[in-house]
Amino acid sequence: MSPSPLNLFYEHDPADRWLPLVRRALRRTTGASVALQGFRNLCAGLDRLGIPYRVNNYARLRRHPGEIACVVGEAPVLRKIPCGTPVVFGPAGYDHPIDDPTLLSDHNIRGVLVSCEWVRKMCEPYWGRKVHAWAEGFDTEGWKPSPEAPRDIDVLVCDRIRCHPERDRAAVRDPVIRELEARGLRVAVIGRGDPRFRTFIGRARSMVLLTEYETRGLALRQALSCDVPVLAWDAGGLWQDTRYHPHRVQFGPVTSTPDWDDRCGMKFRDAGEFSTVFPRFWTDVVEQRFSPRAYMLENLTLEAGARRYAELVHRLNFGPLDREAPEDWRRAA
Repeated sequence: MSPSPLNLFYEHDPADRWLPLVRRALRRTTGASVALQGFRNLCAGLDRLGIPYRVNNYARLRRHPGEIACVVGEAPVLRKIPCGTPVVFGPAGYDHPIDDPTLLSDHNIRGVLVSCEWVRKMCEPYWGRKVHAWAEGFDTEGWKPSPEAPRDIDVLVCDRIRCHPERDRAAVRDPVIRELEARGLRVAVIGRGDPRFRTFIGRARSMVLLTEYETRGLALRQALSCDVPVLAWDAGGLWQDTRYHPHRVQFGPVTSTPDWDDRCGMKFRDAGEFSTVFPRFWTDVVEQRFSPRAYMLENLTLEAGARRYAELVHRLNFGPLDREAPEDWRRAA
């Protein structure tokens, strides 16, 4: 007996056409949003594990009202789900619970998934025990070291500063770049969304990541998967998204490294600490003491993310796998 397929539902934008077949969605490779890429990664991981799923099968829910709906897409999808259907919602949902104060009362929500632990803590006062952190899988085979690429960039400075760019670039980015150049290192600077990122990370010996906070940390994962050690600006403090802070939400601490251990690199709080930390970081880069790709392969592959998802959905629907799951579910998940 094989496990019952997961009922997945995805829509990126209310104006988008519904995706009739997941295989067609997976072939669309241009202009993908972070949410769409996350959906693709989940499907790819489930495929590799052999865990079956359906996509956007609303008729199935109408015929089987007790089956759980896995709403991976954004909030408008919820309006398409039959009333009373149990739902696992996220992680492509809301940036903060205040965006939909009646979410739990309007829908039969079994769980809300968010992308990392600090976001879970931020949402917990509103959603209580229904909110869960889920680290989605990453395409580690699509992002891996290029042995043939010349390592002619010593430090790739990845500028993802977005909340207060003038203030923080003057206070953090510019001093960092000056110090790196003063050391005679070969430095390249790249901004958010720059199409050269893939090429540059393939040539880089290390990366300095400058961002106030991250939830998924896509650029971080891409670098780590390519076995590039990262020195991350991790100032902590309050969530500074200007749509919410300080007038609507004050929450902290946040982090720029939601997925991380000591194999990935090092961190610094400000420009002053950068001057202290960088010499040790660079010595470890030169001596090849970091192993960021090993961390990724151990924790964040497509299969690992899909396995965590399937186990979490099953637990929210039926209880812990080790007590109540049939043997076929335990094998598949």
